[in-house]
Amino acid sequence: MKVLVTGGAGFIGANFVHQTHESYPDADVTVLDKLTYAGNTDSLSGLDRVRLVRGDIADADVVDPLVAESDVVVHFAAESHNDNSLNDPSPFVTTNLVGTFTLLEAVRRHGVRYHHISTDEVYGDLELDDPAKFTETTPYNPSSPYSSTKAGSDLLVRAWVRSFGVEATISNCSNNYGPYQHIEKFIPRQITNLIDGIRPKLYGAGLNVRDWIHVRDHNTAVWRIIERGTIGETYLIGADGEKNNKEVVELILELMGHDPGDYDHVADRPGHDMRYAIDNTRLRTQLGWEPTFSDFRSGLADTIEWYRRHEDWWRPRKAEVEAKYARTGQ
Repeated sequence: MKVLVTGGAGFIGANFVHQTHESYPDADVTVLDKLTYAGNTDSLSGLDRVRLVRGDIADADVVDPLVAESDVVVHFAAESHNDNSLNDPSPFVTTNLVGTFTLLEAVRRHGVRYHHISTDEVYGDLELDDPAKFTETTPYNPSSPYSSTKAGSDLLVRAWVRSFGVEATISNCSNNYGPYQHIEKFIPRQITNLIDGIRPKLYGAGLNVRDWIHVRDHNTAVWRIIERGTIGETYLIGADGEKNNKEVVELILELMGHDPGDYDHVADRPGHDMRYAIDNTRLRTQLGWEPTFSDFRSGLADTIEWYRRHEDWWRPRKAEVEAKYARTGQ
């Protein structure tokens, strides 16, 4: 089996490559990654049968020959940081829309199976007291340049399935956490700040709710969809891990031996979605998937331990990330 993983040097993609290597040791994996700030070649170190190609998914001359030699394309590559999308939306349009179009045209030409990784943020947000959760039929209502371009990329996939018969599936996942996540992101930033003796930062009152899933569980679900999913279907991936940001920060502090109230509040970002929640019924009932890390506390403890043991992975970027946040008062 030959697998092309776009964005395979990023957080979720790199974990997917590691898990593919573990579960399918005879698979040949090609990683196509632009290696922007979010890509890290160290995340793939020590893996055999893995080839790294530095390139842009919006470049058809790079994409086409890689797709032509593949049995399946798993598309993780995306500009994905909400704050960055508010500062400069243009890379999000190019990567998330033009890049997805370029991949879809290549898989259409060569008849290759395609799986598209997306986000629950395409659905907008829910009220804090709303008992509802997102389902595969929830209308799209994105609120940022990031989520709107991801919504657009999902719609491109659906159109290419219907209009051209492309063999594709889509998954929309809740917030991931775990190894190899860039330290500008919420959970690893708090963990690495505490390792360095820096008080964690919390947007606003911290009442925004996210539905957390360990990255390993996300990726086992992706493989389940690739192998057993129905072409043209969308599957929502979540592990029933709703926590507000305040609870997450306080749990990190507790697990790392600090007073749970030892953090600072900073100004909230514009248009900050209040709550995401995933209904994963289709994934569980139709494909028989279950998460391994069903308890957020144990998954978070596992993640903290990983960052403690892998300071060599995140340390080189820490000062630059904190300097960037300092310039914006965060």
